[in-house]
Amino acid sequence: MSLNRDDVRRIAFLARIKIEDSDLKPLSDELNGIIGWVEQLSEVNTDDVQPMTSVTEMLAPQRTDKVTEEEATEKVLANAPDRAQNFYAVPKVVD
Repeated sequence: MSLNRDDVRRIAFLARIKIEDSDLKPLSDELNGIIGWVEQLSEVNTDDVQPMTSVTEMLAPQRTDKVTEEEATEKVLANAPDRAQNFYAVPKVVD
């Protein structure tokens, strides 16, 4: 995939970025270089690589899931501007 000046001009328009005509050619070269790196990365075989969320092996700290307050409904809804039974009432936003 290769971007020309018109492609860069269109991308800049969509991103609401003002780019001078003299900067279109260098910018298209730079974007083409970035796209080249991405295409090169897509060629790497990652079949045996496990997905990870961190570079270190660790577990997130967890606490037990237990109820701390019984029947807190009135306390929770005390400052609600409007309520319907035991729920927050909110204005309708979609017809």
